This record gives sequence, structure tokens and C-alpha cells, in this order.
Amino acid sequence: MLYHFFEYINAHYDIPGSGLFRYISFRAAVSFATALLISWLFGKKLIRILRRKQIGETVRDLGLAGQKQKEGTPTMGGLLIIIATLIPVLLFNDLTNIYIQLLVITLLWIGAVGLLDDYIKVIKKNKEGLAGKYKLLAQGLLGVVIGIAVFFHPDIVIRTKIYPNTAEITEHKTGFHPPEKSLKTTLPFLKHNEVNYAWLLPQSLRQNKLLLSFIFVFIVTFIIAAVSNGVNLTDGLDGLAAGTSAISVGALAVLAWISGNMIFSNYLNIMYIPGVGEISVFLSAFMGSLVGFLWYNTYPAYVFMGDTGSLTIGAVIAVIAVFIRKELLLPVLGGIYLAETLSVIIQTRYFKYTKRKYGEGRRIFKMAPLHHHFQKSGLHENKIVVRFWIVAILLAVISIVSLKAK
Repeated sequence: MLYHFFEYINAHYDIPGSGLFRYISFRAAVSFATALLISWLFGKKLIRILRRKQIGETVRDLGLAGQKQKEGTPTMGGLLIIIATLIPVLLFNDLTNIYIQLLVITLLWIGAVGLLDDYIKVIKKNKEGLAGKYKLLAQGLLGVVIGIAVFFHPDIVIRTKIYPNTAEITEHKTGFHPPEKSLKTTLPFLKHNEVNYAWLLPQSLRQNKLLLSFIFVFIVTFIIAAVSNGVNLTDGLDGLAAGTSAISVGALAVLAWISGNMIFSNYLNIMYIPGVGEISVFLSAFMGSLVGFLWYNTYPAYVFMGDTGSLTIGAVIAVIAVFIRKELLLPVLGGIYLAETLSVIIQTRYFKYTKRKYGEGRRIFKMAPLHHHFQKSGLHENKIVVRFWIVAILLAVISIVSLKAK
């Protein structure tokens, strides 16, 4: 809203300083600070409300150190993350940008699904929460909306680099092909690293838009469900999901800004995506809300994000990765989520296999997800979280560097 207000002011009046809102870097910085302050200032009030309503976590006895101390800790703290993100986005983003419109839909839609899940668990006292099939259905519906929008919307285009490299970018010589609708994406760490999802089909079927859209929607839906549920599994220790997600979101903000900047896209030899730089303002607000939430979520946590937060964080990260054509980088950038998810899958499959073969289930990890394995090994919760943060920082750096590692 403020962005559009100052755009109007700039068009009709000459007021010093009003032009700052045209700069993505300025709006990103202000969005981060605003979201952080909202989380910090209103977090305590939200915690009091949740305690008054007796919206506290019910903890199963898993034999973990300090586990019973978490009993009754307020949950649904993801509401704070959503609200603290949404306000600066509405204030400082260009709301006519299709990417921002879809991200607001993602934030509210999956946030509502997570909130319903937490409501069933805490208020209705049903430990299972919302049935898994309904979560997948909700994530699937979002995948359909995002996939169709990316495939058909006229404002979602890319501009690929002209080879050989153009030495200069001028008004008449940009170094990029004209805007095009494309299913191209980035394959990290390789030279000339653009691949096209249409290549999954035989040559004779690559012009079939219906079939192409079906394949693309399926891929997008899978990515959203995988990352959203991966963050949900990671949310098991104080500050773990919020901290690692803040790091991943920060890396995505850098990647979004580069992808939406013609000069840096030219220098790094990657596809230029018009309009996608606006996402970095959204991501700055999102990162600010996560950092502010950590004020109350670090050990010992005063509030948990619940599925309201974890499912939303994962969905937003997945959708943005699709928008900036870096979804194939997620196994690296989101390596923590991948490891947590794989630990659960491996543990479950191995337990079932050994039960059939030997008559008793055996385990590879002391407990899954992975962070509980380290907890069972005797490491303090805080040490596990900080070490996971360090790994997340390393993965974020590798992800950003991958743009030039070719």
C-alpha cells in the first residue's frame, strides 16, 4: 500500500526521498525490520492470549531429556509468523505483481490448513490432528493453482541468456532473448545448466500443452508437499525449524534478487526472470518474521510454531523456488529438511522390513526424525539446534555459489 502510495506521489509531486520506494533493496530492508519488530513486539501478547485460552502443546512421552518440561507450552505461534509477514508485504510490495499475489494466497491457504490441524490437536484434543489425506489434498490444490499460473499466466515469463556472452548491457542490447513462456529450470553446478521439463516427453508430444501442464502441475505439487512436510518434520526442537528456515529464506532472497536483476543475471550467465526480484521484498519480510519469532522460540521455548507455522514455511519456500526456477536446488538448500524426511522414511521402511523377515522390528536410528536420534545419543537440545543451523548456513552458501560454479 505504501509502495503504491509513493508511486502515486512520485507521478504527481516532487517530494525528496519518496523515490526510495522504487528500489527493491530499500523496501527489502524496511520489510525485514518491520516484520522483525512486529514479531518481537506482539509475540509476548500472543503468548499471553494462547496461555489464557489454554492452547498448549500436548507432549507424548518419548523418553527424551527435558521433554515433560515442554508440556503446556503455547502452540499455534505460526500465526505470529504469518501476521508479521503479511503486514509488511501489504505495505511495501508491489501488489500488482503476480508472484506476490500467489505468495499471499500460499501464505493464507496453507496457514489456514495448519491452523485447522493445530485446532483439532489442541482444542479438540485429537492427537492425530487433521488427517494426512486432507493435508495432501490442500497442498495438492495449491500445487494446481501455482502450476497452472506458472504455465499459463502471461506475466510469468523468462529471458534466457544469449551465447556467446554479451560484453555489455545497453538499451538496445540486453544480452537476453525476448521474454518467453517456458518450462525451463536451473540444474545447479553444471555449465549451460538450463533444462526443460518438456524433455520428459517424446519429441512428438512436446507441443501438447494439456499433457505438459499436467506433468508440470504434478511436479510442482510434489515439491510443495515434500518441502512443506519436510519442514513439519524438522519442527521438533526449540528454534530448529525457525532458525534453519530463516537461513534458507535468506539464501532464496539473494537468489530471487539476482534472478530478477538483468545485470547480475547477465554476469552470472543465468536466465533473467522479469518481475521476480519483487519476491526478495516478500522474503525479507518472511525472514524478519522468523528471526523475530526466534526471540520467543529459542531454548527454552515460550511458544511453538505448530503446524500453522511449519507447513506454511515449507510451502512458501517450495513455491518461491519454483518461481525463481531453482526448485532442483532444494535438495541442497533444504538439505536439513531432506535429511529429516529421509530418516523417517528409512526408519519406517527398515522397521517394517525387519519385522517381516525376523519377526521383530529393528531400527537404524535411535529415533526418527534425525534430530531425535542425536538427542537420544546424549547431545543437549541446544547443541543439536546450533549445529543444524551451522549446516544450514553451509548449505545456503553452497546454493548461492552454485550459480557461478560452472
